[in-house]
Amino acid sequence: MASNPSTIILQTGKQAQHSIIWLHGLGADGQDFVPIADELKLPVAVRYIFPHAPMRPVTINGGFVMRAWYDIASQSMDAQQDTAGIRASQSLVDILIAQEVAHGIAPHNIFLAGFSQGGAIALHTALRQTAPLGGVLALSSYLPLAETAPRELLEQTKSTPVFMAHGRSDPIVPYALGVASRDALLKFGYAVEWHEYAMQHSVCGEELGDIAAWLGQKIEA
Repeated sequence: MASNPSTIILQTGKQAQHSIIWLHGLGADGQDFVPIADELKLPVAVRYIFPHAPMRPVTINGGFVMRAWYDIASQSMDAQQDTAGIRASQSLVDILIAQEVAHGIAPHNIFLAGFSQGGAIALHTALRQTAPLGGVLALSSYLPLAETAPRELLEQTKSTPVFMAHGRSDPIVPYALGVASRDALLKFGYAVEWHEYAMQHSVCGEELGDIAAWLGQKIEA
């Protein structure tokens, strides 16, 4: 494993031809999902990129400074959205994608994944790429800036497969918001594979199995 102050990199074999950039949730860091590389047991060598979100004050948490991809102003995550913060984090992920391309990974072999607000940034970024990615996974998450999405999403990204998963009892990112985001993406013309589980704001074993199956299928396609 190699790391720098803003990114953890884990490669599961030599000469990886696929990359997965995995974004953590609010208040966590890149280390949070490192164990997933062993748990997924994908059939090919993969470069996992686990970036750390910037440190910033988060309004909903009393202005406490923590790692966050953008500010959250209220319990209603789709209201008073931090447009500048979301777009700044998109730029950070764009840089990571460009670095993987520079390492010889084709865009269609690069996947974005994220949990909670990390998933929101993964969705937001993947659907604004000039070269479509291999896929995007949004776990316990939602589509940010949905109002501006219709005029910003690039037509070529409609070939990017979308995996969405949500807990039916999620008290942080409401299940209804996840469903509404799925429905919006379907309306926009994206192919969304939806999974829901009897859980709260977390990741469960059944979900990991579904993620592994989906990624394995997309990687071998």
